[in-house]
Amino acid sequence: MTETTTRTKPRLPVPARAARFLVLLAVFVCAACGLVYELALVAIGSYLLGNSITQASVVLSVMVFAMGVGSLLSKRFQAHPAVAFAVIEGLLSLVGGLSVLLLYGAFAWFSAYQPALVLLSFVIGVFIGMEIPLLMTLIQRIRRQNASDAVADLFAADYVGGLIGGLAFPFLLLPLLGLPKGVLMVGALNAVVGVAVVLWLFRSELSRRVYAALGAGLTLIIALLGVAYAYADTFEVDARQALYRDPIVYAERSEYQEIVLTESLDGDDVRLFLNGSLQFSSLDEYRYHESLVHPVMDGPHGNVLVLGGGDGLALREILGYDDVESVTLVDLDPAMIELAATHPVLSELNAHSFDDPRLEVITTDAFQWLRENREDFDVIIADLPDGDTVSTAKLYSVEFYSLLRHALGEDGRVVVQAGSPFFAPDAYWSVSDSLEEAGLAATPYNVDVPSFGNWGFYLATDEAAPELDVPDDAPPLRFLDESLLEAAQVFPKDRREDDDVLASTLMHPRIITYHQGAWRGY
Repeated sequence: MTETTTRTKPRLPVPARAARFLVLLAVFVCAACGLVYELALVAIGSYLLGNSITQASVVLSVMVFAMGVGSLLSKRFQAHPAVAFAVIEGLLSLVGGLSVLLLYGAFAWFSAYQPALVLLSFVIGVFIGMEIPLLMTLIQRIRRQNASDAVADLFAADYVGGLIGGLAFPFLLLPLLGLPKGVLMVGALNAVVGVAVVLWLFRSELSRRVYAALGAGLTLIIALLGVAYAYADTFEVDARQALYRDPIVYAERSEYQEIVLTESLDGDDVRLFLNGSLQFSSLDEYRYHESLVHPVMDGPHGNVLVLGGGDGLALREILGYDDVESVTLVDLDPAMIELAATHPVLSELNAHSFDDPRLEVITTDAFQWLRENREDFDVIIADLPDGDTVSTAKLYSVEFYSLLRHALGEDGRVVVQAGSPFFAPDAYWSVSDSLEEAGLAATPYNVDVPSFGNWGFYLATDEAAPELDVPDDAPPLRFLDESLLEAAQVFPKDRREDDDVLASTLMHPRIITYHQGAWRGY
């Protein structure tokens, strides 16, 4: 003889139709919050490590696997679905809301970013995976319906919520609140909606003790997230400072990157970092910028195009030539331009280059700008971020160099900073093949910049590989001369071009990967 049990419908404070709508609304909001957590984990990884494809792959694969685990675990909680759902949403909101701060702390103080990322992705994924089966039980207890219809309703609300969360993340949360505070705010919303629906709709199923415990838990979670919100900026400053050797004198998270300026206690060493990567040290930046600029100026240079170089230090070298008639600088980030033009330390380093009337500044993507450009230039200087992500690897592709070639005037010359032949030789020599495929003949050279290490460049024309010389009318130089340029063309045997190196294209980018540490700020 088998024993069967039947569950009675809960006594609801609203009609069944309204109750179903509120549950589906909870599904919608929780799905939006879940996607925000997922995107936040990808974003923080991209900010800190730069390789967005790897970070997205780790987060998505671990989360999807964990969601399957969560779905299986939900079977153990079907006897009390309302309580289980409230507890899960409370824990999810706490872990998800604090996830960005936890990862930043793990990265800054413990060098344990990857284990922390996998753990958080798994925990959040498990909680998200438990949501739908429990909600399926709750919505069926409100009003029985065909299982396929119930699943369709739940997944429709879930997917639409994911759409809204995915759009709100880049267009609303990040611009208004920033990454840490935006995710904390989403965590608070997740807690309120997820727990409050249970406390109101299913309160008849809860004992007084359980009801009080859930209410106290919700209050505690909101309080913890509120405290974290209040101290998020302080936490970020302390964690950021732990990454850098010298005191931070300026820090900003722009729309495109994290900008950090440090200054040693004696004031002799000023360093600029973008997304944690060192851009220059005032102790030796002249070595890099003299090597970048002056060889390409040995020829016609009345009309100059600079791609990147938003710190203005390459401009300083260019504008030292009296016969330069115009300079066009194209840089993606207006925040970097504003800092270089107005910050007293930076503007002194770049000799107030942004005040020069010969300069025109355009803030846009260099690749897109070149596609629309119809002007020819005597000199093109590509002082661009290293191609260590897909978004920057396009700036070292055959397609990009083809656009550079079309922008060169008669007898025009182009110089490209190409990364380190020592730390990333394959990536460096890939630039040679990419330039050649684009129809440019290039001369490679490398110099030592103590704060970076060994660094490489290419000087190219659309005719024959050019010789390296210092222009006769060059301003006084601290580092560069003809004998140094002659030596700069010599590469050690273990750092010379490998026949297996391939050109980089938009469809097959060659992502730069440097040895651990390299020249980064951490």
